[in-house]
Amino acid sequence: MTTQTEQIPGYLAGTWAIDPVHSDVSFVVRHLGVSKVRGHFDTFEGTIVTAENPLESTVTAKIATASINTKNAQRDAHVKNEDFLDVENHPELTFTSTGVRAHGEGYLVDGQLTLRGVTKPVTLELELNGFGDGMAEGSKVAGFSASTEISRKDFGVTGGPAGAAVGDKITILLEIEATLQS
Repeated sequence: MTTQTEQIPGYLAGTWAIDPVHSDVSFVVRHLGVSKVRGHFDTFEGTIVTAENPLESTVTAKIATASINTKNAQRDAHVKNEDFLDVENHPELTFTSTGVRAHGEGYLVDGQLTLRGVTKPVTLELELNGFGDGMAEGSKVAGFSASTEISRKDFGVTGGPAGAAVGDKITILLEIEATLQS
């Protein structure tokens, strides 16, 4: 994912499946304005298509909202309810890219994020970690790191009475390994 004239070592055009075993979808949010709570989602899937022209590449992803894990069962149960993720009515969080742009040493991936039925544009700052051989003979893998910051209130996540204790800005962090599909 660079300009057409630049080379990306080992770049392979193709369709890649996100490997959930070797990937992480996590987030960070402020609590009471003095600390940060971290969590991640255990269940997700996605497809990355690296195009011949890297700037024409695409990504789609789905995250099961009920798979949230903050290492605290009571907090997880609260975040799953209608005050936050409302997993009963909104079982998935989705992302669909709309464009890729070169940006300094990395890239920007523009897209549409849907959370609680609300779709908003977001931009991921992307680092292409590389392409290489997988563990299975003849397999290929690719690695990507990405991040963005969203306003939970933009997506209708009020937090109910506890919302005052939780920051509005949520940092989303992605560490993705994907396997080339045949």
